[in-house]
Amino acid sequence: MNTVANFEALGLSTETLQALTKKGFEEPTPIQALTIPLLLQDTNDIIGQAQTGTGKTAAFGLPIIERITPQGGMVQAIILTPTRELAIQVAEEMSSFRGNRHISILPVYGGQAIEGQLRRLRRGVDIVVGTPGRIIDHLNRGSLDLNSITHMVLDEADEMLNMGFIEDIETILSKTPYKKRMLLFSATMPAPILKLASNYMRNHQIIKAPSAHLTVSATDQIYFEVRASDKYEALCRIIDLEPEFYALVFCRTRLQVDDLSQALQDRGYDAAGLHGEISQAQRERTLDKFRNKKISILVATDVAARGIDIVDLTHVLNYSLPQDPESYIHRIGRTGRAGKEGTAITFITPAEYRKLLYIQRITKTEIRKEQLPRIKDIIKSKQEELINEVSKIIDENTYTENIDIANRLLADYPADQVVAALIANAYEDAFSPEKYHKIGETGRMSNRSDRRDRPDRHTPDVSGITRLFIALGKKDKMTPRKLVDLIRDTAMVESRLIRDVQIYDNFSFANVPFAEAEQIIKVFSKRGRNNMPLVVKAKGEVKHSRRPRTKRYN
Repeated sequence: MNTVANFEALGLSTETLQALTKKGFEEPTPIQALTIPLLLQDTNDIIGQAQTGTGKTAAFGLPIIERITPQGGMVQAIILTPTRELAIQVAEEMSSFRGNRHISILPVYGGQAIEGQLRRLRRGVDIVVGTPGRIIDHLNRGSLDLNSITHMVLDEADEMLNMGFIEDIETILSKTPYKKRMLLFSATMPAPILKLASNYMRNHQIIKAPSAHLTVSATDQIYFEVRASDKYEALCRIIDLEPEFYALVFCRTRLQVDDLSQALQDRGYDAAGLHGEISQAQRERTLDKFRNKKISILVATDVAARGIDIVDLTHVLNYSLPQDPESYIHRIGRTGRAGKEGTAITFITPAEYRKLLYIQRITKTEIRKEQLPRIKDIIKSKQEELINEVSKIIDENTYTENIDIANRLLADYPADQVVAALIANAYEDAFSPEKYHKIGETGRMSNRSDRRDRPDRHTPDVSGITRLFIALGKKDKMTPRKLVDLIRDTAMVESRLIRDVQIYDNFSFANVPFAEAEQIIKVFSKRGRNNMPLVVKAKGEVKHSRRPRTKRYN
């Protein structure tokens, strides 16, 4: 559980709090609650132990943003990450914490033209986020000077050690001043991590976030992969497919709650919004309407939804992915209560797939992918609903007061025309495909044409590939061809699916589709060195699969 209920209690400035409100952060995760006050008030070095996806970037990023002072373009903080994807992610996240501060943050990593990085460094950068190899490259070129840094962060330290970066890390540390604040974050604490700490950290303090041993009910959990700009249309399709849709829809920010609830009302749905700025009287009126089903859709933030105890919800829908697994459990636990079945639906953009995998792993549950309902399926469902309603009226004999007008119409027109006209009058365009808009694909090509959905243009393309780390390299006489043949012959994976093979002295990388990656890891799980598996997923390199399933949500 969190030790504090809100970010205000952590000692952050008003400007930072405003940036967090804009991002939709309402309360700190455990590692944030434990770490931020110490980094703001104390001077000790810190080792933070917490799993990926628990908000570590904010835990170290917010205090660094608060405490550094730009010094004429000299680098004040450096953050090391094991992969380029994580470097980009951390840099983007820290940029969003700046508010109106004039702090320059630069990600540097291999695979990107170095000329652009050199130009930025010459102009002056306050915070550098990078991979060990590219950082050393800049140090050797003289384009990066670490003599003035006040903060150094090792993010995913255990993963960097697993990938053989220990010598690179020590080389970088040797180029930094003795008087600096050093922060090390790691999911595990193996002996090499503790040795690194003893050699390079001063009076360090170990902070361990509570382990997330979370479980979920038998609620059916599914997710849909959609672009950010298509979420509203996707939600409308799901609502229209379900005759008795009665749901809580979770958003991250107050503004998003207001926009979405208003858009749903404009489209004719019985919806209302709930967030922290709504008065207590209005909150009670809204909840009363929701309990009595005068409204069937309640759009809310996590904090505003506290205390809501509705036992017969059909759905909980995560319009925005929650910040951590604990929030996910709290959200979906609101459906499927009192012995009734419920469905938990989560919308994710391709860039959020890695975070969804983490939630799934921590909660030890399956969140299966489904295809969004097709327009023709929705219309068919609506038509069946109408037929059932009419049949019920006839069976219950509750139509007799309208017999006279029915006879008058039937005297002048054929029965099929009368019924069709009545349906058109009562339902207008409810059965028209034109009511629905096209939802784009989320694969590689569509991502390129839909940049507006990304946090900014530096977001990496996420398209269906898992990057594997293989503990074999040139010292094992490995070549790209030999590695492909080994994987093909051992795991029975087609050679054409093994791409972007990179061979280094002690290890290698290869890109393969998700399904094949799981197969390869499983086959090689009993092969390894020093009790380490021979093949693992490279941290930060997981990307989302484009391979469609045949089953559709219905």
